[in-house]
Amino acid sequence: MPTFPPSLLLGAVQIPPSMRLALIAVAGVVLAGVVVAALRRHWLPLLRRRLPRAAPVREADDHLKLALWGSGEVFWDYDLIGRRMHQMRADEQSPSSNAITMLTGVGQMPAIHPQDLPLVVQRLRSHLRGDAPQFTSEHRMDMAGDGTWSWVRARGRVVESDASGRALRLAGTARDITASRNAEYEHRVASQVMRSMSEAVAVLDSEYRFITVNPSFSRMTGYDGAEVAGQPLSLLDGRQHPGDGAAGMSAQLQREGRWSGEAWKVRKDGEEILCRIEANMVPDASEQRLMVVLVLNDITEHKRVEQELRYLANYDTLTSLPNRSLLFERLARAVVRARRERSRVAVLFIDLDRFKDINDSLGHATGDRILRAAAARVQQTVGTQHTVARLSGDEFTVVLEGIASPADAERVAERIIQAFTQPLSFGDRLELAVSPSIGISLYPDHAQVPTELLKHADTAMYQAKAAGRHTWAVYSEAMDEKTRHRAILASALRRALERDELRVVYQPRLSLANNRITGTEALLRWDSRELGEISPAQFIPLAEESGLIVDIGIWTLRQACQTLRQWHAAGLDHLNVAVNVSSLQLQRGDLADVVARVLAETGIDASLLELELTESVLMANPDHASGVLRDCRALGVSIAIDDFGTGYSSLAYLKRLPLNTLKIDQAFIRDIDHDLEDEAITSAIIAMARSLDLKVVAEGVETSAQLAFLRQRGCEEVQGHHVSRALEPAQCMAFIRDFDPRPATLAKA
Repeated sequence: MPTFPPSLLLGAVQIPPSMRLALIAVAGVVLAGVVVAALRRHWLPLLRRRLPRAAPVREADDHLKLALWGSGEVFWDYDLIGRRMHQMRADEQSPSSNAITMLTGVGQMPAIHPQDLPLVVQRLRSHLRGDAPQFTSEHRMDMAGDGTWSWVRARGRVVESDASGRALRLAGTARDITASRNAEYEHRVASQVMRSMSEAVAVLDSEYRFITVNPSFSRMTGYDGAEVAGQPLSLLDGRQHPGDGAAGMSAQLQREGRWSGEAWKVRKDGEEILCRIEANMVPDASEQRLMVVLVLNDITEHKRVEQELRYLANYDTLTSLPNRSLLFERLARAVVRARRERSRVAVLFIDLDRFKDINDSLGHATGDRILRAAAARVQQTVGTQHTVARLSGDEFTVVLEGIASPADAERVAERIIQAFTQPLSFGDRLELAVSPSIGISLYPDHAQVPTELLKHADTAMYQAKAAGRHTWAVYSEAMDEKTRHRAILASALRRALERDELRVVYQPRLSLANNRITGTEALLRWDSRELGEISPAQFIPLAEESGLIVDIGIWTLRQACQTLRQWHAAGLDHLNVAVNVSSLQLQRGDLADVVARVLAETGIDASLLELELTESVLMANPDHASGVLRDCRALGVSIAIDDFGTGYSSLAYLKRLPLNTLKIDQAFIRDIDHDLEDEAITSAIIAMARSLDLKVVAEGVETSAQLAFLRQRGCEEVQGHHVSRALEPAQCMAFIRDFDPRPATLAKA
């Protein structure tokens, strides 16, 4: 039995690369019919009858060759009895129709794929029974016998039967459809992928008219495929963005074959959406015409979130002003421009005076409304051409570009201060007066980089606050020296307790009713090993800012009670002691527990201890203060309000607070012997205190005239240098024991 190369076996014919699916579908059917008809009309009858006429045989043979050569089909004739298959096909390598070579072969039928064999058998039997006019099947066969499966489309009929009607032979045509089958499979996959894509896909012709769209396109735009078919791409253009990017897209597609970008499109319901578009130009199946494939993503929400994140990263959400990040960026650009143009940049650091008191008394919600009103006031004053930023809390910064001299910055600062002379409106007919303190630094006068400019402006702002607030100050190097000194003090203060550098001195208090020293006030002093004697006016605020005042306050209270116990042991058991309490000690809420623990440790009677709190500390949060002080009063200690008259006390709150003593600030005592206003204020305070059943103590008494005035007005106790300065514990005890109330003794002390 002869052997045949794989190319001669059934279905091994390969489709030329230039042929496409359309040619296969149409030409295959037509040529198959032609071949079958030709075989039946010409070749088979000629072979059976062995006609002697040579010319008609050659003509039929030529027709057969042409049919097989033109169609690429294989003719097969299968002997059902002998299980032999005859094959014939035209050589694909034949140069022209005039030199066609026919390849024939006889052999076994190639193996059919096990999965396809049942269906092939079923269809063959159906035809043999006469249920189907012809045998038709698409299945896989091992054409080369090497285990490689190829798809074959086979058609055939029974061409010979015996007298009983049993089929003896089948004949027909076959074609290798592996390539077309793969192409069809890929087409189905691509079609399913396109339908399943979450991105909207549209196919356009070369004139940018819709050919087809996928379901995601319909969901995104509201248009189904039938509505857009044949319509131009401009159907999606909105009124606000007509032809958005169309010209650029078309030009780049023609030039490079692809384009990507963002464009506004309009949905069927009129809503505009921002789309990310990927466009590619591809040829159709004939490779003669070009199509455009668009992939669209609705990024409207993504863009909105992106813009919100960008806004949050660069702007303050409360005031809508630039935040610290954007401020540094703009300030850096301003410095670069100023360096290039040889001009100046000014930085104004603005802080609202006593804003913490506003937050504590009116609440943070009201504080936020005031901050928004303050931000608008600053921006309105300096103009939109200058950057106004909010750094944090109540701190604002202004960047002034193109100023000719420092005086220009100073004039802007003065305008801001003047603008705040009018109350801020922060609600329905609600107003509040707020004042700013402003620090100024300039490029290139004070610094070369943004961070240093801000730092120096901040330093100058603190200088403005130290100068009395509601003013402005220009940075100088001397301010840095003060700042450094302050930092050194803060660092040294942290070690003061460990190094035993703190001490307590005592200033006697004179009772005017019996001319006797009845008590003392404990006052804190600091002798630093490196810095020497430090004024309480310097280190007490530092201790409060750093939180060290809590530990220092407990230490001072313990020292005062221990000293009082020593005095009692020495026979001065009528004395009491007053100790100052800071705002932090009061805010913690455990003041009563601390006092109770110290009293238990030292054995002092609670009635001999008086706690002094300043008016501003009590009024910062009077409800909280009232609760803490009532707990202290329950222990038996006395409560005094210090520096009365310097804050903003409410008489209603004074009545609610559990107070025993009211101490008149020395600012009113200093000039009572020649200032009628101070005389009137002091007299009114004494009268009010007596009406509230409070003991009155006057501080800062330095002359006999002041003492006489206070005695006349009914003041109960006084303290000051006219009685005695603050003394060390041993000196104070000696002074109290030897005290003589005569004027000569007072003057000597």
